[in-house]
Amino acid sequence: MKLTRRDTMAIGGAAALMTILPSLSSAAIPVNELVMGVTGGADAASTGISLTAPEIAENGNTVPISIDAPGAVAITVMAAGNPRPGVATFNFGAGSASQSATTRIRLAGTQDVVAVAEMADGSFASAHQTVKVTIGGCGG
Repeated sequence: MKLTRRDTMAIGGAAALMTILPSLSSAAIPVNELVMGVTGGADAASTGISLTAPEIAENGNTVPISIDAPGAVAITVMAAGNPRPGVATFNFGAGSASQSATTRIRLAGTQDVVAVAEMADGSFASAHQTVKVTIGGCGG
């Protein structure tokens, strides 16, 4: 196969476009849209759930968070500015001693961390906190 100058320019242009596209689509999703996606459009109370995350994370690769939602059957954690916002979902059965979770998440940069809890009665509660990342975790 013989490459012409035109073919080389087309391949180079496509490679440059593929490099730029991910950065254009990685805009942070508004917190209310993330919450509505989990709740199916239902309102979420701001009480009944607590989210603990650092205000400043030195490294976006390992950001410790804790979520506590007494009476929850499921907790969904999302990061609004990550390329894929869904981080984790924790499901709690009838035998669960407590409805809480502690984990470390990866953040692409400074952004909101959102937690939505589905309660046993079918209602929802949400909490969010902005975490400032000094060193990017997802390629940042």
